[in-house]
Amino acid sequence: MTPALSLAHLTVIGLSPPEMVEVAARCGYQSVGLRLIRVTPTSPGYPLMHDKPMMRATKAAMARTGIGVLDIEFVKITPEIDVAELEPFVAAGAELGARHIITAPYDPDLARLSDRLGAIGMLAKSYGLSAVLEFFPWTVVPNLDAALQMVENSGREDVGILVDMLHFNRSGSQLAQLQKVPRHRLPYGHLCDAPVQGRYTHDELLHAGRAERLPPGEGAIPIAAILAQMPQDIPYALEVPMTAMTAAEGIEAVALRVREAATRLLSTLG
Repeated sequence: MTPALSLAHLTVIGLSPPEMVEVAARCGYQSVGLRLIRVTPTSPGYPLMHDKPMMRATKAAMARTGIGVLDIEFVKITPEIDVAELEPFVAAGAELGARHIITAPYDPDLARLSDRLGAIGMLAKSYGLSAVLEFFPWTVVPNLDAALQMVENSGREDVGILVDMLHFNRSGSQLAQLQKVPRHRLPYGHLCDAPVQGRYTHDELLHAGRAERLPPGEGAIPIAAILAQMPQDIPYALEVPMTAMTAAEGIEAVALRVREAATRLLSTLG
């Protein structure tokens, strides 16, 4: 059976949540991931926890289309973060029926980072969600092994790891490491593709991560081998920013191309 597919907000970051839900429905997705917290000064976030009219419009679009919310993002765990201040964000996720909260590691004090990750996990659990940690090769938790250590140090069994195909490949993480991750730590994944080369500059890592990837099956990441080591019954979010195609053909064309490519690949893999 083909896994359920979710449209990650980065793929269509220019769309507001209500618009995104409608596009996801037209393009054949089952759910969306919503970016409620801005990640960079130049990219948008949509703070539904403070924008009640947009929250109502988003829920109305969900009711019309049957589209659900897989996750909300993006919590940077920095030295300055106050976990208690995240409660409106988490409550908004619960109101939307979201399942997961994406966190990212940006505190060089790894002991404090794991403590805060555990606290976010506890807050998420109180609202019926779970926290996942996404690792990035340019951060203090650069690969899968480091991410596993961090979630284990959080002291919570319900904190997971978000494996993104791009970051798994470009961080030098290995399939043998993925085999060792307990299945309950892998609730879902990010599906995408990209060219592969021996080494990457910091700018190349960021550009692929934030601006330009390829649909699944159109690059050189060994997606089939990675998927074979993941739990077989989990959903996948398609996080495939394609800035050039978006400018040339529009956001909805990107969302549709990405979903069609993922469906072809997953059907081929059985």
